[in-house]
Amino acid sequence: MVKIDESVQFSFMNSPEPTEITSALQLNGYAILPNFLSKENCFALVKEYDRDDIYRSVINMERYRFGIGEYKYFSYPLPDFIQNIREQVYLQLVHVANTWMTQLGIEKQFPALHRDLIDQCHQKNQLRPTPLILKYEIDGHNTLHQDLYGEVFFPFQMVIVLCQSGEDFTGGEFVLVEQVPRAQSKAEVIHLNLGDALIFTTNFKSVKGSKGFYKANVKHGVSRIRSGNRYALGIIFHDAV
Repeated sequence: MVKIDESVQFSFMNSPEPTEITSALQLNGYAILPNFLSKENCFALVKEYDRDDIYRSVINMERYRFGIGEYKYFSYPLPDFIQNIREQVYLQLVHVANTWMTQLGIEKQFPALHRDLIDQCHQKNQLRPTPLILKYEIDGHNTLHQDLYGEVFFPFQMVIVLCQSGEDFTGGEFVLVEQVPRAQSKAEVIHLNLGDALIFTTNFKSVKGSKGFYKANVKHGVSRIRSGNRYALGIIFHDAV
């Protein structure tokens, strides 16, 4: 258990081994980390949703045809626990990210430390933080999309569900859609419980084919909420223009 501050903790204790996470990301483009945040921490974050002083902007998803719902981007300086999640989870993922770049023949290697990735963002005028909290009510949903925000992006991101499916809400499954060469796209529906974290591909995944590795584009979204309210914390590792 890694202590972040007096109220919020996250844990890799219940997560798969790093090699299992790497294998899951390579095979599926995502990996689940069960019980990443405790119930108490999740509920505390939901209560923070109505604060105004910690967010830089509020997005009405219907206005921009992103779906139906609302999300809020945190301001800099980020809350300590979000900053620590960003930095420490990045350390777990950067090797996989660089492996993908090599497999796909992309002349890009990501720096070992998250702060150096942020420096790269800022050099490209990507100055705005991207961690966010999302809120969906009945009929809320998120259309398929990719969170790129600028020239610099990290190939993985993370979402943590802050309430319990089947109790606090129904519907609201996480959806990944992979573009398959010369075939129909493939959808994956992922069920997450309270406090579970999902690491998934931001833009594309590296897939091993008969002639080596190739890049498969992937989009993500959230299916329609049928009852209740669904809150989630999104951790994106790169900043926005």
